[in-house]
Amino acid sequence: QVQLVESGGGLVQPGGSLRLSCAASGSIDSINVMGWHRQAPGKERELVASISSGGSGGSTVYADSVKGRFTISRDNAKNTVYLQMNSLKPEDTAVYYCNAYVSFRYRGMDYWGKGTQVTVSS
Repeated sequence: QVQLVESGGGLVQPGGSLRLSCAASGSIDSINVMGWHRQAPGKERELVASISSGGSGGSTVYADSVKGRFTISRDNAKNTVYLQMNSLKPEDTAVYYCNAYVSFRYRGMDYWGKGTQVTVSS
């Protein structure tokens, strides 16, 4: 079993910054893709950003709405993924979920964290 624990959410004013962290622990041989999704009230969950396990930092994918403002990164030694969020807007308000595709004993499985609330408001 694998646990993903997010931290770093909170209340921030428009234009502010937050850094989310997500640490994976448990039965892990390797983690392929790690990512962040978000779900705002009344809306479907959407991909915010993802990062592969490449040795030079991994390839990244961003939603158009966050390009240039958010940066995803990971520390493979710590099985941790980060999301640096700058220039936050009220429309970024959502519950942010961490996601990881974990391999263990030649089997792969998708895991999700419980989410952390991000509220952007003055």
